[in-house]
Amino acid sequence: MNAPHWPEACYLIAGRREMETLPRKAHPPSKGVLQLGNKAWNLWLMASAGLRVPPALVLGTPYAHRPVAAWEEALFTAGLPALEALTARRLGDARRPLLVSVRSGAPVSMPGMMETVLDVGLCDETVPGLLRLTGNPRLVWDSYRRLVAGYGEVVAGIDPGVFEAALAELAQGREEQALAFDTLRALTRRFLECYREQAGEAFPQSVRVQLREAVRAVFASWNAPKAVDYRRHQGIDDALGTAVTIQQMVFGNADRRSGAGVGFTRDPTDGTPRPWVDFLFEAQGEDVVSGRRNAVGHERLAARLPQVWEELCDGGTKLERLFGDMQDFEFTVQEGTLFWLQARSGKRTLRAAARIALDLLDEGVIDERAAWERTRDIALEELATVRLATEGGEAPQRLACGIPASPGIAGGELALDAERVAERVAQGAKVILVRQDAETADVAALRQAGGLLTRRGARTSHAAVVARQMGKVCVVGCEGLTIDGWARSVRFGERVVAEGEPITLDGNDGSVYAGLVQTQTVPDAALQERLAALRARFAGEGENA
Repeated sequence: MNAPHWPEACYLIAGRREMETLPRKAHPPSKGVLQLGNKAWNLWLMASAGLRVPPALVLGTPYAHRPVAAWEEALFTAGLPALEALTARRLGDARRPLLVSVRSGAPVSMPGMMETVLDVGLCDETVPGLLRLTGNPRLVWDSYRRLVAGYGEVVAGIDPGVFEAALAELAQGREEQALAFDTLRALTRRFLECYREQAGEAFPQSVRVQLREAVRAVFASWNAPKAVDYRRHQGIDDALGTAVTIQQMVFGNADRRSGAGVGFTRDPTDGTPRPWVDFLFEAQGEDVVSGRRNAVGHERLAARLPQVWEELCDGGTKLERLFGDMQDFEFTVQEGTLFWLQARSGKRTLRAAARIALDLLDEGVIDERAAWERTRDIALEELATVRLATEGGEAPQRLACGIPASPGIAGGELALDAERVAERVAQGAKVILVRQDAETADVAALRQAGGLLTRRGARTSHAAVVARQMGKVCVVGCEGLTIDGWARSVRFGERVVAEGEPITLDGNDGSVYAGLVQTQTVPDAALQERLAALRARFAGEGENA
């Protein structure tokens, strides 16, 4: 804490009272988004506004372009000791171990394009200490097996399917939340064996090695193919780099009053002013955003933990006023206490963008010029919804229903991988990408496809967020869907659809139909009128409509 030299581009985030005890150079700089990255800068603003944010250490974007030795020295000689003092825990301590998440955060938001490692700091030596601290063996073994799998995928490059298969074998059809601690302990040991088999070496029991390699992997993920592709198509400068945020873990997998969620302060599909939240009890954040798990809406959270739901809604209103826009946020509830983990301007459809800007203007959050600037490139005819035609023709055959994640209607040939999408699109075909999970690795293929259908995933998973931003129809969590990769086909109940046969997605209600269907475009006349009235006040200033 009183080190004579505090490293450059290394910062701490905590509550206002705690920050007063820290070296001034550890405080984030004014307007520091370029150095802290969007995620950490917003965390700092949230903490400063009084929202409950777990303490964090930030290695700024300059380290993304420096040798490992530079950030390693900053991390272990100054940053980590300060974070340990803030939390009254120590990484690797056998009695009071500190566990951390290691997250990326570029100056411009890139949802799901870079990596995260959770639960860093657990090993055979720290397990007893965490058991004593929490009195919760289920939490400890669940977190340990998550660390082995997450670290194995991100750092060691192990196929996550290896760990999924081991989980399925031991779970025998049971949900993860139903597994007792002894089963999770056995699962952790099996994961450790899988790690050794796949990586050719044992999982690291040195927590300093865990942290160093996790940070290295997160920095390196700036140059992952999906991240490079996303920046190229979004016009984001490769030179920006990413920061790394090392934050004290809070545990959504602690008990039945715990969980993880992702939400939007308003509906990102049409702009309706109501919270739009996915939540999983007894889960960690990656369960929701990874696209490998199905999540539920907020109703269960509101029913079981009404005080948390009320605090979440109040916090969402505060976020909008703090940032002046609709927000996409991540949060964890640990034993009935709400923690905010992230906020950023939420990706939305064009129709939602127009309504949100106009509503924020009416509410006094933004002024007329800001509303005009946010909507000036939206053509009035784009403020419409594509729906199934209600008159004439034969009723389409409904195959299944999933969770609508991005609205509209899209039809085309069924394709099971990126290679098939690229091949058929090059030949002039319209294609629907069908996948097991809603993962960001498929974003490049989604850019070419007309829509995305997945068996698993939440409407707030990163791939669904990006689909909305692209204006692609997306349906996730379609449990009636079974993919047969060997036969290159998909089963919906008794109906088998081969790759190349046409299907249609209805992103308005989540329906999946056989063949191609007739559609109709329904304009939103009221929204068009509101937007036209705003533009009339800025006539002659270069608007497009």
